Amino acid sequence: MSNKTYNTLKWIAIVGFPPIAAFVGTVGTSIDWEYTGVTVTIITAIDTMLGAWVGVSAINYKKDNE
Repeated sequence: MSNKTYNTLKWIAIVGFPPIAAFVGTVGTSIDWEYTGVTVTIITAIDTMLGAWVGVSAINYKKDNE
């Protein structure tokens, strides 16, 4: 994975998805949207998976360059 791809995915995982999940949770709850919990769960699951992939990539990169 290139540095640009890594940095983009890392930014999405750290800065992108968490506020989206918080926004959906807050707004969805305030307007009584029926699928708020499911949507927040899906966003959080995607973010967790992306974070794990980025973490594994960082570990492999570090291991290869030692």
